[in-house]
Amino acid sequence: MEFSLKNTAAERVRSACVIVGLYEDDTFSPSAKAIDDASSGYLGSLLQRGDLSGKRAQCVLLHSVPAVAAARVLVVGLGKAGELTLKGFREALAAAVKAAASGGAKEAVAYTLEWDAPSLSTADRASHTVLVGSESAYRFDRFKSKKDPGNGVLERLGVGAIAKTAQAETRAVAQAAALGEGIALAKDLGNLPGNVCTPSHLARTARELAKTHGFKTTVLEQKDIEKLGMGSFLSVTQGSAEPPKFIVMEYMGGGKKDKPVVLVGKGITFDTGGISLKPGADMDEMKYDMSGAGSVLGTFKAIAGMGLPLNVVGLIPTCENMPSGTAVKPGDIVTSMSGQTIEILNTDAEGRLILCDALTYAERYNPAAVIDIATLTGACVIALGHVVTGMYANRDELARELEDAGNAVWDRVWRMPLLEDYQEQIKSPFADMANIGGRPAGSVTAACFLARFASKYAWAHLDIAGTAWKSGRDKGSTGRPVPLLTSYLMRRAAR
Repeated sequence: MEFSLKNTAAERVRSACVIVGLYEDDTFSPSAKAIDDASSGYLGSLLQRGDLSGKRAQCVLLHSVPAVAAARVLVVGLGKAGELTLKGFREALAAAVKAAASGGAKEAVAYTLEWDAPSLSTADRASHTVLVGSESAYRFDRFKSKKDPGNGVLERLGVGAIAKTAQAETRAVAQAAALGEGIALAKDLGNLPGNVCTPSHLARTARELAKTHGFKTTVLEQKDIEKLGMGSFLSVTQGSAEPPKFIVMEYMGGGKKDKPVVLVGKGITFDTGGISLKPGADMDEMKYDMSGAGSVLGTFKAIAGMGLPLNVVGLIPTCENMPSGTAVKPGDIVTSMSGQTIEILNTDAEGRLILCDALTYAERYNPAAVIDIATLTGACVIALGHVVTGMYANRDELARELEDAGNAVWDRVWRMPLLEDYQEQIKSPFADMANIGGRPAGSVTAACFLARFASKYAWAHLDIAGTAWKSGRDKGSTGRPVPLLTSYLMRRAAR
């Protein structure tokens, strides 16, 4: 989808559709009022007859409104004036975009900058207009022999404004468009089947991004990983015929003295559970177990598209977790890159085994902060469902920054406990630690395991098992937490 700013009055803009608002007290938004005035009270007469509603997200599509240049006018309910939240703003706009596209429009101009949402600046409203539009346009049909003809999808969306917009709104539209592309990449990677999205495919994607945007990417092969002493990572991959990759991306948009933020993404491109085999039902969804890696790649696409002036490193350990005669077994003990030994009690707790070596590798960058992203535990889904991402952090400031960044883009997190008491559960009589701590607090003990490898820097862990994809009839990747990560990096760059 293409996006732009339109500094033309709603009644004069030439478009397939203009989107304007109506509040529950029967008050029109300024652009809706302008259309009503130009059409000699046409909207007002419909309102009096009860044909329009200000109830949030209710839409009415009108054709050939008198004295209005646009072919269609869509009036969307905004709820009570002065009470429009970010959630309400997005819901109303999503409904309006869907209704406009379903009504045959291929492009539209949404006059959202004037909607009465007290918590949102006009730049915020411009940004979320683009993000909602981008989300509505996403489709994944590359493996269908008969493609969707495109009905019900806008091709262009303008952000309309009566007053001349400032530089902030212009920048917000451009940055949100770049973020939308990053989210789409993460969704594409997650939705690809495991026979296509292999570790080698993720490596090729990283190299293509680097070539397009001019940053450095290095792909370490198995021999390189062995030389680094990443015994924990290698234990996971030893049952698969697919070779592992360790992808290192270095986006250096800041100064040479700026410490980088390091993003570490779990890249299990298919997870059978290994010898600790998963149940067969819904195992197809384990193609999404590389969503942490996908979010790092999507975030790099977004920040490179924006040209953010800061340094960011992306680390992606990627492999398959398969059962075979060479696969790691329950009870095996491996040595991590840090030198710490791990007793593997369950081979399906493999994500932490590849992440721990990447967290040790991150030390060489003397990072400002390290954030790992992983579809790590089913326990996190039980605890938090599919609404918020579980977040663990060893620094309060980093936790607050991630919370604020997530709230700003509606990609929210919830801080979970990282108490020393839980470390007792992962003690092993035979090694420095075990890779599981039993059923109680499973998400917490997984984070406690990772914390043992992240003590030398500010660190946060995002357990996205409940938020990275949707199951059911509309199954698919959500692209989260690309919005959260990008928002966090944008805020750091702004400082």
